[in-house]
Amino acid sequence: MKKSFSIIEYQEASQDIKEIYDDTKKTLGIPFVLNWFKCQAGNPALLKGNWIKLKSTLCEGNVPNIIKQLIIYTVSAERQCSYCAEAHKLFADMMGKSLSSDPDFLISENMDSDLVPNSYKVAVRTVANAALSDGHVEEKDFDALMKAGFNEDEIQELFAQADLVNMLNTIANISGIKIDNEIVELSYSL
Repeated sequence: MKKSFSIIEYQEASQDIKEIYDDTKKTLGIPFVLNWFKCQAGNPALLKGNWIKLKSTLCEGNVPNIIKQLIIYTVSAERQCSYCAEAHKLFADMMGKSLSSDPDFLISENMDSDLVPNSYKVAVRTVANAALSDGHVEEKDFDALMKAGFNEDEIQELFAQADLVNMLNTIANISGIKIDNEIVELSYSL
């Protein structure tokens, strides 16, 4: 299959697309537009809808964003979606710096560490399994999340990550996007 989605850079984008790009930068707290968004800009309705979904599922809610990033990283790495695995590993590792004074601590490589709260481990394991098994969950999965301290609203928010990572991986893989140079540069700072 030929991968042929065009990348639309900021300077080439229409005003409507630039507004979405600006919102992604502001919301994600990064000074650049991710290739994941740029590869969808040729279809403004798709870009807008996917950004609204990503923003409300990943960036809003009560579950700490680091857990969501770890879920996306874990599933993406298992599925070998290199774009999503690399990007969300970096975001999780940057957020994970708050858990340790060790400058070399990377949460993505140390999920078994005592520094990582048990609730994070349970959420990542449970939701990643749901995403990797086409949404198959059992009562014991809900019970494990409840026991880890999550309420019903947070559990619903967590399982929404299983759906989100499926969308992220599908778009990244089909489009054939490569990791952003800016993400590679950020990774050197870790």
